[in-house]
Parts: sequence; C-alpha cells; structure tokens
Amino acid sequence: MRTRLVSAIALALAGVTFTGAALAAEAAPTAQTTTQLPRAVRPSHYAVSITPHASTLTFDGKVTVDVEVLAPTNVITLNAIDMSFSKVELTAGKGASALTPKVSTDNDAQTATFTFDKPIAKGKYQLSMSYAGKIGTQANGLFAIDYDSKAGKKRALYTQFENSDARRFIPSWDEPNYKATFDLDVTVPSGDMAVSNMPVASKTDAGNGLSHITFKTSPKMSTYLLFFGTGEFDRITTQSEGVEIGVVTQKGLSAQGAFTLESGKAVLKEYNDYFGVPYPLPKLDNVASPGSSQFFSAMENWGAIYTFEYALLLDPSFSTLQDKQNVFGTAAHEMAHQWFGDLVTMRWWDDLWLNEGFASWMASRTTDRLHPEWNTKLDAVGIREGAMSRDAVVTTHPVVQRIDTVEQASQAFDSITYSKGESVIRMLENYVGADNWRTGVRNYIKAHAYGNTVSDDLWHAMDAVVPGKQVTTIAHEFTLQPGIPLIRVEAGACANNAVTLKLTQGEFTKDRPDKKPLRWHVPVTAQSIGGKPVHTLVDGEATLAVPGCGPVQVNAGQSGYYRTLYAPAQVSAIKEGFTKLEPIDQLGVMSDTWALSMAGLQPVADFLDLAKATPVGADPQIWDEVAGSFSALNDYYRGDAKRQATFRTYAVKRLSPVFARVGWEANPNESVPTTILRSHLISTLSNLGDSTVIDEARRRYAAQATDPKAVPAELRKTILAIVASHADAATWDKMHAAAKAEKTPLVKDRLYAQLASVEDEALAKRALDLALTDEPGATNSAGMIRIVSRLHPELAFDFAMAHREQVDKVVDGSSRSRYYPALGSSAFDQAMIDKINAYATKYLAPSSRRDAETAVANIKYRMMVRNERLPSVDAWLGKNGG
Repeated sequence: MRTRLVSAIALALAGVTFTGAALAAEAAPTAQTTTQLPRAVRPSHYAVSITPHASTLTFDGKVTVDVEVLAPTNVITLNAIDMSFSKVELTAGKGASALTPKVSTDNDAQTATFTFDKPIAKGKYQLSMSYAGKIGTQANGLFAIDYDSKAGKKRALYTQFENSDARRFIPSWDEPNYKATFDLDVTVPSGDMAVSNMPVASKTDAGNGLSHITFKTSPKMSTYLLFFGTGEFDRITTQSEGVEIGVVTQKGLSAQGAFTLESGKAVLKEYNDYFGVPYPLPKLDNVASPGSSQFFSAMENWGAIYTFEYALLLDPSFSTLQDKQNVFGTAAHEMAHQWFGDLVTMRWWDDLWLNEGFASWMASRTTDRLHPEWNTKLDAVGIREGAMSRDAVVTTHPVVQRIDTVEQASQAFDSITYSKGESVIRMLENYVGADNWRTGVRNYIKAHAYGNTVSDDLWHAMDAVVPGKQVTTIAHEFTLQPGIPLIRVEAGACANNAVTLKLTQGEFTKDRPDKKPLRWHVPVTAQSIGGKPVHTLVDGEATLAVPGCGPVQVNAGQSGYYRTLYAPAQVSAIKEGFTKLEPIDQLGVMSDTWALSMAGLQPVADFLDLAKATPVGADPQIWDEVAGSFSALNDYYRGDAKRQATFRTYAVKRLSPVFARVGWEANPNESVPTTILRSHLISTLSNLGDSTVIDEARRRYAAQATDPKAVPAELRKTILAIVASHADAATWDKMHAAAKAEKTPLVKDRLYAQLASVEDEALAKRALDLALTDEPGATNSAGMIRIVSRLHPELAFDFAMAHREQVDKVVDGSSRSRYYPALGSSAFDQAMIDKINAYATKYLAPSSRRDAETAVANIKYRMMVRNERLPSVDAWLGKNGG
C-alpha cells in the first residue's frame, strides 16, 4: 500500500481555490515518486527471450533482470499478469550460488511476489525468471491480429503496453519511472519478419522452420515503450538526418505507406531542429497493423511506432484528403513523442499530459509548417472546443490529475489530457513568444534526457528563459485546477482613436450556473478589426485600451483558453463586422456564441444570426462549423418529427447554395479545405434528410459497377455511409455481402463499421448480432456496437449489458469503465441515466466511475438543451422562414 500527500490536484477537484503562490507551493514535487510497488529493488537492464506460439495464443519467456537491492529485504515484488512461472532464481554474480524464492502471483493486484528464506543484502543482483504467458486478441500486451489478404487468412503478432500492459509480456517494474535498458531476442517462423525498437543484431537458424533473432540493446527507457511485432511483413526505408526511417506493412501493401515514409523524413528533420537534440536511435519504424481499437490509433514505442492501418496507409481506391491529413497528423504526433515521452518521460501518470498534450501541440504546429496548403491552423479552434466541451461539466478534472489505479490511468487518455493540454501550450507559447518557448523546451529536453520529470520541471525551464512573466503561476492555474475562464467584455465609447475595454473574469460551465468561479491569470489579446493587437493579463478585472474605433475582437488569433462573453452592444457590432474578421476569429466567435447560447448566457438567436449572415463564399472551414452545428441541432430534435422537419427545411435551405457552389465533382485547382467540405456537406445534407442528396448518393452507388467515375475515391466512404445509413433490408444485405467478400483489411473494417450506422432499428439489431460473431474481426466488434449507439443508444446499451460476458472479451479490460457508459451518451432521458448509474454501482469501483459520471452529466446537459434551448430555436425559425 502506498501513501501520498494531499495535493493541489485533489484539493482543486474538491472545489478549493488557490492563489498562484498557493498553487506553486502545493505543486512542489514530493521527495518520492508515486509507485504501486515496494521501493527496495530497482531494475537497470532486462535481457528478454520470447518464443511466441501464435496458433495456440501462448508464449514462452525468459528474462534476466539486473537489479539493485536498495535496502535489505526478503521479498521482491514486481508486476505480472496472466503468467505462470516455472523457474525463478536470484544470483549475486558469476560463481555465486542461486537463491530460489517461493513464488506467488496476484492477478487482481497484477503482481508476482518472490519470497526468500532470509533477507537479501543491499547490492547488485541478477533476477532470472522462466515463465509462460498468454497472447490476447485485443490490443494490450502481446496480441494477435487475424486478417484477410489476397493470399488468404493471416495472423500477425504485435505488442501494446501503454499504459500498464508490459506486465503481460515481461514480469517487470512496469511503471514509467523505472527506466532500464533492454535486450530482446525472439524465436519466430523463418518466413516472418520481426520488428522491435532497435535494429536486428543477428539472425540465425533455430531449426524446425524457426529463426532466432537478436535485436541491439535499447537506450534507457520505460517498460511501456518496448515493442515487438512479427508476421508476413514488407518494409520500405529511406534516410533522414543519419537515421533509417522505415514503414512496415503486411505483405503487398508497402506502396500505401509511401506518404508516411516521406512524411517521416521531413518531420524528423523538423524535430531535430526544433528540439535541439538529435533523434538518438539508429532507426525509426512505423509499423502498420490491420484492425482497430476503441481507445487509440497509434502508439509511440521508441523507434517502432505502432499504428493501425487506417491511420497510416493510404489506399488509392478508398482514402481521402482528410485521411491524408490524419495520417500525417498521427505520424507527427507519435514522432513528437520520441522526445516528449520517450527520451523524457513523466514520472507517473499524473503528468501524462506532458506526453500527450505536447505531442498533440507539436503535431499541429508541424502540420501547419510543412503543409500550409491544408490551412490546418484553423483546427486550433476545434481542438480547443473539444477540450472545453469536456471541461465545462461537473465531472471535469485538472490537466495534471491524481492517478491511483490502472483504470484511472486508462481514463486519463481523454480530451483534457490531449486537447486542453495542447490548447494551454498554444496559449503559453503565444504569451512568452515562439522563440522563447522553443528555448525553454530545448533546455528542458537537454536537462532531462533519458530521465523522468514532473510538470514543474518544464515550467521552471520556461521561467529561466522569461523571468518575470509568471509562467509557473499561469501554468499552475490552467493545469492544476479544472475549468474554463470566462472573460466578460464591456466597451466604452471610442476616444482618441481607441476603445477602452473593461474585462471581468468568471468561469464558464455548461451545468452549474451558480458555481463559485475559480480564479486564473488569463493572457488576453484584443484588437479592433484590422487594427493592432494589444495584450494584458487578466487577474479578476482589467482594463485595456485597444487602438481603433471599429468592433473589438477579444481573443484575437484564438490562442487563449477561455470563453468570451460580450455585452449586447458588442455582440451587435461583431455581427455587423463578422465577415471582416480573420477566418480563425470567425470560427472562434461562432464557437463561443454557440457554447454560450446553449448554456443560456447568450440568446440562441445570436448564433443563428451568425450562421444566417455567413456568406456563401466564406472560408470552407467556417461552413464546416455551421454544418456541424446544424447537425448537432438536428440531433437534439431527434424523436420529435414535426419540429425536426421544420428545422431540417431551414438547414437544408441554408446549406444547399453552399453545396451548389462546391458540387459533386471536384475542380482541378480547388483548395484542400474545399475538397473536405464537399464530403462533409454531402454527409450533413444526408443526415438532414435532403432527398436530392440521398437519391444522388444511391444512384452513384448503383452505377459504380458500370461507371468507374460514379464513386470517386474521395467520395467513396461518404457515399457508402449514406447508402448504409438509409438502407433497407435488401441494401443492407448487399453491403453485408460486399464486406464479407472484401480482402483488404483497411476497406473491410470500414464496411463493417458502416453496417452499424443504419437508421432502421431492425437492421441495427442485426448489426449488433453480427458484431458478436467472428466475422467482423475481434478488434472491430466493440466499434460496431459503439457505432450503433450513436443513433440507437438504448438499443446498444441494453444489448451490451445483456451480452456483457461476450462484450467484455472484445474490450480491453482496463478500459471497460470507459466503454459501456459511452454507449448511452447520446441518449436524452432519465432512463438511460438510471441504467448507467446502475452499471457503475454494480460493476465499477468508486474510483473508476468518472467516465460513467461524465456520460450522465452530458445526458443531463443534452436534456437541458432540448427542453430549454430548442423553444428559442423554434421561435427564431418562425421569424426567419423556418
């Protein structure tokens, strides 16, 4: 059992507010790093030998661990799960007699304990273990992926260890702060390729059709970053900055990895320059795997990134420009981890955001730098909105959060860790300046290479670069307490060609209108339209003189993590000048207005007026935002056919001229955002029931056998999705037959997902039944149930509960507390709240209920919007031709 000081994190969750100084004092690291293992023994090196038996889903392992006993003890406890031990010995060096302990395992605690007859003295030893383990069918530990190929059915093996599953592969100190070096050797079929973090050192014939492969010694790293994969693979390579970049795919698909390979070459050069520390390994592979997971798309194993095919490969018959952007973004994210996460690792899962927030921010920055034609800088608003949606409900948590259990660590991989982390970094970079921020990052990386850190190590590095800027104070307030600042804006009359703003700070929530606000130092940027930006730091209240007499935009450039609420006069002025704002500020104003109006802080009409005023020729990403909001409103009307029909009529009327401008056919020189908008508009108009769009999608689907241009690759997924969602039984059967016949896993997985997106409830039931057969593939079953839940939450949740034993087998065990509540999250009624609460009470420990409580909080919010905001939408539609 471990003890821990009460931290600022826990107190912030309890609603205690802090001054900056108090937060700084509470954030000071404790003398000891959190651990779930006794501290008396520490590893320094693992020599691991693995022989997998793919046909029986078992493996044999041997490992010798160099350990140091730090205090006399007769017990060594480490992490292990689903393992049996045949031999365990401890020796003090060559010629020393071996000590043989009593072995006990505890799967609930995920530990193996070795008890010796007498205390072991301080000193260095070797702990040798022979053991057997299990190969799973879900992406945790060592697992198998079965897939169809043109050469028949195949099975490949991969590992996935984050956050706490290396213990399924090696009995180990499976916590991030226990860094060590690794030697790995494996015995695999001679026709298979084996891949690990480091290059192959030797390959010899082991007889019986097997080869023995030894990899070079890894650098010092955490257990969760070790990787092993084997199967019938191809590998393509290139060179960058003296490093061999590789992409590993199933045989025959290496050409689909060419874009990732070239992207990796460019990104490595960019990162070597930015971080100021060259990538330290001799090679960097990106390993493509068929299948999927409900909880991740890729994993940053050092030197051997693991990525599902849909997030790495580009199939010319199926992949879109959006897919291309996603592939680049995923690769850039995982490559950023090679520094933030792998070279420098958080001490404990409390600071997971140091890995994920930074990798997300770095990927966004790099995508914008290397592909300006994609105009992804506007994505910053959507990323922030994703974080704020989660951060505005009662069950939110700080970016730096208290983690006590494996399940809590799994739940930490959420939009607060990723998207709020990224958004706070973007705000701080803008506040201190890009060059200063990079200097601080470089100093941090150099100071802590091959080590472990807490968030304050980064803040102290920044303070050293920009003394007097209160970086630690601001960072603590945005990472050690939850929530979103609200900046209320009142503007005086223009005098001397300047407008003086009064800025008052509060807190934005979606579900607690009477909540006592927390306090932040908020970096605020403001400018009049076309004017010069000015800056201030708001602590409670501030005034700011803004040059120019036009409408004033607060959070100009959208780098700030806060909501902006204008007084009515300013709202009117911004509406009038809306088209003159930069596109990113148009997005920011629209997003704030949507959130504030849904929460009751602004009239709903303010958002609808902005959507109405948006010109047909506006930036494609602005129309993406309007279309997304219309889709959300359409969903709020679900089940109320008459009112929904009225809203749909207006929404289709508003979007149709935009779609007419974009059209079904791509123009040779159109922008990438326009190409992406086309697919999104087609999908949205279909969801809104636009018969013209639905009929044309069906016509193209039917014509594809004789007209190769009827379904271009860029629209293939969109058209298939429309046909599937509006399918009758005959169409669903036809699509099911196509899915069964498909031999390309990347396409096959998507076809099964689309079978689950059907509106018809009887067909949705068939999709649920199909999900629990062997047909879709073990890693696709959970996703099919989840997709059904989007339109049929009650049906999907009840089905999963009725078949819980079967569903448990297709969901990663440590993530079930996330999976089941999510099935009900699109519901609108108290009955679903009761079901989720009953599930949590029966199956989840109190410490593992955050995702269930969040699903309930969001259902309550959706019910509030439906009951209290839709009448205002109805009234607006009545006045505006709805």
